[in-house]
Amino acid sequence: MINLKTLALAAGIAFAGSTAFAQTLDCGSDTLCRVRAAGVLKIGTKNDYVPWSYLAPDGSFKGMEFDIGNKIAKALGVKAEFVTVNSANRFEFLAQGQIDLMIASASDTAERRKVVAFVHPDYYSSGYAAFLPKAVKATEWRQIAGQTLCSIQGAWYNKPAQEQFGIKVLAFAGTAETEAAMTQGRCIGLLEDDNMINVRLSDPKWADYQMPLPIQADTPWGMAVRQADQFKPFYYFLAGVTSEMHRDGSMLAIEKANGIKNSAFLIRMHDALKDHIN
Repeated sequence: MINLKTLALAAGIAFAGSTAFAQTLDCGSDTLCRVRAAGVLKIGTKNDYVPWSYLAPDGSFKGMEFDIGNKIAKALGVKAEFVTVNSANRFEFLAQGQIDLMIASASDTAERRKVVAFVHPDYYSSGYAAFLPKAVKATEWRQIAGQTLCSIQGAWYNKPAQEQFGIKVLAFAGTAETEAAMTQGRCIGLLEDDNMINVRLSDPKWADYQMPLPIQADTPWGMAVRQADQFKPFYYFLAGVTSEMHRDGSMLAIEKANGIKNSAFLIRMHDALKDHIN
């Protein structure tokens, strides 16, 4: 069980210490201090992942991850600046310092923890599945072995899906490219996380498609910071804010406000933490 008292105390100490350092403008390697001193939190998020993070017609960012980022920046007392990333470059942007925080539907896996630090608790969850035309009558993954599915470059499930089920993956930089390739007949369907497929299935545009195969490998999504920030003031502050957003129902409210049915993961997290007020 997450100890909210410890997280809150650590976050408070980190915040106070960062403020003192920020006043001298000599933050060194303290990311929390540097962000406070600059008055800006640079957040990497996707621009094509409706309804989690995407660009609205007016060019502004919208979506659940955008709302989470804004809430974190408000807790820090700074402005949120959103930087477009994709599955292929998001970890590189973080490592190079182009962003301070990544909230970009990144599954928290052991392999990825070798290059970034995921803030715990995680903030969301999904598995992977196949988005297929109703004309495809498969009900088991083995029935599409040897067939090609379009997917996003860098998606964590590309490799296990190929290894476990013998499918072929044709990967592209963004969602629009995968859709175009599918409609052009370059693949029989899409390999995607089940959350995204559920959103598609609610759109009349995709009335002739389905998610007929069992969902695989449900995996939490984590917001990420550089490894150098792990267990440092910035990390603890983010952990405290994320825990409180689960506890007070903010995550569930943000999900609902973006037209997403409350997920089993967020309901479990809220139920686990809601009684830990002190």
